Amino acid sequence: MRAHRGRPATWSDRYTSVFGLLVAAAVLGRPVAEAIGGLARHADPGRIGAGFALVAAAYAGFLALARALGPVVLPAADAAWLVTSPLPRRAVLSRTALLLLSAAALTGAALGLAALSVFGAPGELGVRLAAALVLGVAAGVGGMAAAVLGQQSPAADTRLQFLIAGIFSVAVLAAVSGAGPGRRMLAAVAGAPASLGAAVAGVASVVAAILVRRAWAALGRIPARTILASSTRTARVTSAATTLDPGMLTWVAEDVHWRGRALRSRPWPRLVSRLGPAPALAWQEWLRVGRRPGRLAALLCAAALPAVCANAVGANTVGANTAGGSAPAAGVLLCGALTAAAMCTGGVRRDGGDPALARMLAVDGRAATAARAVLPALLTAAWSALALVGLQAVGALPAGPWWALGPAAAPALAAGALRMARRRPVDHSMPVIDTPGGAVPTGPLFWAGTGPDIALLGSLPTLAALVTPPADVLPYVAAQAVAGAAVLAAYVLRPGRGSRP
Repeated sequence: MRAHRGRPATWSDRYTSVFGLLVAAAVLGRPVAEAIGGLARHADPGRIGAGFALVAAAYAGFLALARALGPVVLPAADAAWLVTSPLPRRAVLSRTALLLLSAAALTGAALGLAALSVFGAPGELGVRLAAALVLGVAAGVGGMAAAVLGQQSPAADTRLQFLIAGIFSVAVLAAVSGAGPGRRMLAAVAGAPASLGAAVAGVASVVAAILVRRAWAALGRIPARTILASSTRTARVTSAATTLDPGMLTWVAEDVHWRGRALRSRPWPRLVSRLGPAPALAWQEWLRVGRRPGRLAALLCAAALPAVCANAVGANTVGANTAGGSAPAAGVLLCGALTAAAMCTGGVRRDGGDPALARMLAVDGRAATAARAVLPALLTAAWSALALVGLQAVGALPAGPWWALGPAAAPALAAGALRMARRRPVDHSMPVIDTPGGAVPTGPLFWAGTGPDIALLGSLPTLAALVTPPADVLPYVAAQAVAGAAVLAAYVLRPGRGSRP
């Protein structure tokens, strides 16, 4: 183990580390001090609910990410040789445990500062800041320890899943009730004495310490197969990040979900078989969505994010003054709608990765593309309509049939999702552009813009209406319907499609 960890640290190594920390403190000291000084204010009661919902959702996402990655992982060589060797399991995993502890502490501190910025610090800034940092670090470290316990025990993993679902429920409840009956309760929490926050932080620290002690004891009992599976999965994710191929991440998630699952065979509806080969080819996407109802439910619940974002940044007054607050909400809405459409393009991605198999199906390419665009368009239309209803409910949009913009923009977003599914891996041989802000590689830039480009082009009427809400939205709906249909038709009927699906 000592030989594997390499040579001991020298004075030069320590000097480099200390010098790097001092430079980082000098660079970040003034912005952090200004941000902390801005916390000494009273919180806006109308934004506490949305802000707290975002912080709770971020914490739940942190726990879900820790659970998905392992969280205890090792490099490929260590996982293959050291984990299966007679060496003490805890000694092998101790270095990883320290890294997890550091990452959890930093993430928790950031969440604590975010929560303090939401609730404000009307008095005793030092005490409230210390309490928020301690509470955030305790939440981050305790959550990471719970994830380690879940990796060791299936029962603990089930409890962790219930915890993540409960935190997401709290986030949704805060977003819903923060603009109504829960505003007084959240305002009372923001105005609570600083001593109460310090007491809560102390209790959270004790609970986190207990969880950390249990997780440290459980390191020696984590099954080797669990560590090997987590290490393999994390190695693939790391490879995708280092090679700048984010498309590989979705394949990793899909393989992890479907591996080892037994699926029941069911007869297809007769209508699908009678419509022809193209709808039958697209029916697999309907089956994939139906077999993952949890992901579909989470997607529909995420339709409240644009409203929460608009409420958090202050887009709660109807009229011309909403432009500043509606622009972030419009961006969140476009990203969420494009994500909803991209959930239904797995078959298109597999055809792009294996064109020989796609040609063997002998299905007309244009008919297959049109059939595969139906489900993304329907799901995007439903998600966008719900999101627009939420924006109108929080007062970010004036009266009118704003929900109709969702179905009108759905064809353009479906075309963008299909284009995203067909894009090739990142071309790292493309030139690098020198800018005043630094070098910009064009390969990842073109890869990221392939798909969102036509989605953005086809959704310009919707974005214009959301950024500067007009008195009458019907002309924008008509323009959006024409633009969306034109973009989808141009994508389906473009030259070069031929007989390939």
